[in-house]
Amino acid sequence: MRAIKVRKPAASPTKAFRCAIYTRKSSEEGLEQDFNSLHAQRESCDAYIKSQRHEGWVPLPALYDDGGYSGGSTERPALKRLLTDIQSHLIDVVVVYKVDRLTRSLADFAKIVEIFDAPASRSSRSPSSSIPPPQWAA
Repeated sequence: MRAIKVRKPAASPTKAFRCAIYTRKSSEEGLEQDFNSLHAQRESCDAYIKSQRHEGWVPLPALYDDGGYSGGSTERPALKRLLTDIQSHLIDVVVVYKVDRLTRSLADFAKIVEIFDAPASRSSRSPSSSIPPPQWAA
């Protein structure tokens, strides 16, 4: 799980952080099932957000699901909506099951991080990884 804060935290510990969950699956195989990979990713991310409730994390109801889209391109409808919503200051934290759900391209990842950084990003976290979160200065 990776969580990327896209807004600088407020001084108050009671501040609510609006958390968006982004999911992606490269192939359309299995998407017709009642419970598929996108659902599993979302459930895992939602559980992580709930584990951070004490930090003020709140899941947003909007779904950012790209089923059947490759991570080799940023031409994905849900990713575009997510980035637009970040730029519109509607999202404080982005949670993904794995960083490669955002993109498999290092160049595209750098471009996405630029959007997260403007104007005030903070960090990336993953409950499925023991690697400490990278910090981005605002």
